[in-house]
Amino acid sequence: MHSIPAGFSRFDVSAPIPRCGRWKDHMPSTRDAVVYERYIAARKLWRSKIEWQLTLQETQSIFADVSFAAGRGDWGAKALLAYFYLNGLGPMPSNHVVGQEASKAVAIAQQAAAAGQPWGIYDLGVAHQHGYGGAHYDLDLVWAYYLKAAQMGSPEAQMALAEAYGGAGRLDDEEAMLLCAFGQEHGAAAYQLGLQARIMRQYPKALATYQAGVKFGCKDCADALYLLFTEGYWGTAKPAEIQVLSALGVVADPERSARYEAISNALQINPDLKLGRLDEFLPLPPAKLPEWRGVSDVITPEPDGPPTY
Repeated sequence: MHSIPAGFSRFDVSAPIPRCGRWKDHMPSTRDAVVYERYIAARKLWRSKIEWQLTLQETQSIFADVSFAAGRGDWGAKALLAYFYLNGLGPMPSNHVVGQEASKAVAIAQQAAAAGQPWGIYDLGVAHQHGYGGAHYDLDLVWAYYLKAAQMGSPEAQMALAEAYGGAGRLDDEEAMLLCAFGQEHGAAAYQLGLQARIMRQYPKALATYQAGVKFGCKDCADALYLLFTEGYWGTAKPAEIQVLSALGVVADPERSARYEAISNALQINPDLKLGRLDEFLPLPPAKLPEWRGVSDVITPEPDGPPTY
């Protein structure tokens, strides 16, 4: 066993839940515009295709620009660079740039954690949970990192705590942690909350939560609504449930189904998409569907002003 770092606490699943932190509160207030533009252009190129479709020139350019931006201190670029070292970049012999070098990913996470970055603290917890990159396996450390990261607003850590509370039967606290992550527009939290609402037959809540998740860029949420409007109900719904959904305006709707399917396909390639105009072009029933030209209609416009985290 190893000691828990100073400033961290041992996680106790029976203790009161942590405060609902926000990761953006721990980010720098300014961001170098030139460095950001180079990083974001590389990220957009990476997300423009399925990774095996990228050319060697493209993967080399992506890695060079992300490395440059990370070296200049952009935390988004550092996080993406750590991802590349953990998972590799260029899965085909024809476009391979970097293989899995977990120790480099962990080194970046350690740097981020030392700087008070919630994602770095969470990533170190994951490294200790799986014992890679020189991080030893130690569940006490894992949960101390997850607790600290959740307190500081990591939505992934908040999801991990939610699962722990749910497993301990603390369902209200599980929901509270999910809502923390949901409030930060975390798609996985939206999907979990929507699924729970479905199980409880709270169909208006399920619809609204999945719709919000699609706006956040949640492919699973888009799939749930695609399936709903394909049949007019979910799975093996009973007649009474179908009647409730029908009263909400939910029926088999090929056009709605096709739009959610198109969004799902787009998110499969680019999960970074934010779809803030969804309600304008794909509102929930009973609203009528306006015309649309495709997924581009619902994408959130690029913000004006200097870049921020």
